[in-house]
Amino acid sequence: MAGFSLDYSRYRVPTKGKFSLGDIDPGDSQGLVKERDGQEVEERLSRIQVRLDELQQRLFAESKQALLLVLQGMDTSGKDNAIRRVIAPFNPMACRVTNFKSPSHAEQVRDFLWRVHSHVPRKGSIGVFNRSHYEDVLIARVHGLAPPDLIENRYDHINDFEKMLADHGTRIVKVMLHISKDYQLERLRRRLKRADKHWKFLPEDLRDRKRWDDYMEAYNIALRRCSTPHAPWYVIPAQNRWLRNLIISQ
Repeated sequence: MAGFSLDYSRYRVPTKGKFSLGDIDPGDSQGLVKERDGQEVEERLSRIQVRLDELQQRLFAESKQALLLVLQGMDTSGKDNAIRRVIAPFNPMACRVTNFKSPSHAEQVRDFLWRVHSHVPRKGSIGVFNRSHYEDVLIARVHGLAPPDLIENRYDHINDFEKMLADHGTRIVKVMLHISKDYQLERLRRRLKRADKHWKFLPEDLRDRKRWDDYMEAYNIALRRCSTPHAPWYVIPAQNRWLRNLIISQ
């Protein structure tokens, strides 16, 4: 079988210099084609998952570090599916997924990081955030849920928070699953056509879709300002689901 190589560095958001989501093709597959390369992609993913299982055992045994994977993306970008595939090899006793929804009243009357901190993985374990503290500079910015000056300060608060976690042994990997507006429409239509997918459809999906450009700008700002050496952001083209999970796992 003729092998292929992937350039993983292209997905990392630079800590300095220019960056724009508009320069990234959400359908990019680096020349790979599912019909030709899909089987090898699955085989590589299987091998990586074996390695991930070994690394988790080592992480748990040493208990000197923790791993935090942050997943963000527009609705239908595949966060749930990616989580299922990527964490499949992990022992659930030392891996926890946290889904961040709209904050409760108790959370709203405290600082925005209060509800996040208690879910950070302890040393020896893995934590996965399905959405995260970044919602407070994304949806909050787009829908005006907080004063502009407060949102502006949150970028620095996030960087300081993540630096503190890194200083205490938490490896942070942040992934934005990138899709196009047309692709999202296709996925939403599929949800409406299939009865088994209706539960995934929410009125908020259409509300947020109308603010697509505003969300892209909010993401651009967050990615530029919060991709750091200790907590880098990666933008993964997410429209080729058969390839996406391999890239995240690697």
